[in-house]
Amino acid sequence: MDPRALWDRYRAWLYDEPSLGFRLDVSRIDMPDDQDRVMAADFARAFAAMAELERGAIANPDEQRMVGHYWLRAPELAPDPLIGEAIRATLEKILRFAAAVHGGEIRPPSADRFTEMLVVGIGGSALGPQLVADALGTDRDPMRFHALDNTDPDGMDRVFGRLGVRLATTLVLVVSKSGGTPETRNGMLEAEAAYRRLGLALGPHAVAVTQEGSALDRHAREAGFLERFPMWDFVGGRTSEMSAVGLLPAALQGIDVRAMLAGAAQMDALTRVPDVRRNPAALLAMAWHVAGGGRGARDMVILPYKDRLLLFSRYLQQLVMESLGKERDLAGNLVHQGIAVYGNKGSTDQHAYVQQLRDGVPNFFATFVAVAKDREGPSPEVEPGVTSGDYLAGLLLGTRRALYENGRGSITITIPDVGPGTLGQLIALYERAVGLYASLVGINAYHQPGVEAGKKAAASVLALQRRIVEALAAHGERGATCAELAGGLSALDDEETIFAILERLCASPRGGIVKKPGAGPFDARYRKT
Repeated sequence: MDPRALWDRYRAWLYDEPSLGFRLDVSRIDMPDDQDRVMAADFARAFAAMAELERGAIANPDEQRMVGHYWLRAPELAPDPLIGEAIRATLEKILRFAAAVHGGEIRPPSADRFTEMLVVGIGGSALGPQLVADALGTDRDPMRFHALDNTDPDGMDRVFGRLGVRLATTLVLVVSKSGGTPETRNGMLEAEAAYRRLGLALGPHAVAVTQEGSALDRHAREAGFLERFPMWDFVGGRTSEMSAVGLLPAALQGIDVRAMLAGAAQMDALTRVPDVRRNPAALLAMAWHVAGGGRGARDMVILPYKDRLLLFSRYLQQLVMESLGKERDLAGNLVHQGIAVYGNKGSTDQHAYVQQLRDGVPNFFATFVAVAKDREGPSPEVEPGVTSGDYLAGLLLGTRRALYENGRGSITITIPDVGPGTLGQLIALYERAVGLYASLVGINAYHQPGVEAGKKAAASVLALQRRIVEALAAHGERGATCAELAGGLSALDDEETIFAILERLCASPRGGIVKKPGAGPFDARYRKT
């Protein structure tokens, strides 16, 4: 494209909000100059649907619940005054609790202060807190952040190993709406075992973030947890960072959570404007729609040129893919919607996959995130008149140009710094863009039947494992082959799963399952010792 025409296009499509130091450029997505007018009717419906959502419409028909994460930073907009009051009261409770922990009023039984925090959660109950901790943390924080976000025993051992004796001064935050999420429950039970090994109990070192009356809520009461904070059914995991899920660990880390909420509220106000060109979330949603043909035909590659935003792509993976990855539309038609998200950080990406982005399969669009502020304080020159930050900015602009010259589209977001306010703005921006895009393609962004299907399948595998162990005990010393077990369990269609379970049981020292190898991998006999 002619440089002058590109400049004119940039000026036409640039969204600039000087009061926030925020800019959004979608000019390098290949779309007509009147794309907003072409999609005007679609956006009118999307804006109306978003307004209904904020007014309290039932958005998740599977669970008959509202979706109110926007109220978390504007409680006055909640449709029920009691909800608004609960949100405000919870924020004050979080701030009081954090101050009491920092001041030593709330402390572990065997020390003067809590020095560490351990978040036990999965998905949105861990990704948001991890993003905020990594993006905003400093060496001066009053508490250091750790997380158990999987049910991998070795991963948990690594975390407990790093904590060592400091587990005695660790505050554990168990985060689960129901308390029945297996990964979180397992992490809590592993934490309890780790405390017992030190001759301590988990309760005096723990708080729960959960729904009132849940299994976790009951356990927290019985085990003497220090405190309980609410999760509400109108806040989903992937949009829970501005609830106690994210605000409690952030406050304990010493982060200004009021500033984070204020930043999100500022972006919410900008993204309520029912005019595509004056609404950054609408511009994002339109760019996604054009880039992927409204069917997610291109992946979203997130390239933040800032180490503090390394985890931003992981956070967006869940927010975007769990919200938009849907088999059917609102009318029940088979559509297989979604946008795949991946990314790392610049300029690390220059030495990783940018080669493919530039010259390989054009199945993506990039999103560059530029941060104006380099660091606190002055920077030394690494060349005459050039700093490390100048190099970073040059690499972003150069990569953006190289991609565009080869027909690869991109979006660029510019923020002034990485602080609580700007991070709140980014989170709110993408939350709204996801909601608007979902309306444009006619899907429900606020339910996740695929996640529930995976949980049910996992439960059935564990039930099959118990039956296998019982069957092996009944076979005695001779044991049984995989095929014999499948026939006896009437699970011939699941023989591959039975084989995988048997091999895993043999690899585990606690199961007491051994095998006598056969002529091939499927001829082995298994028995319980």
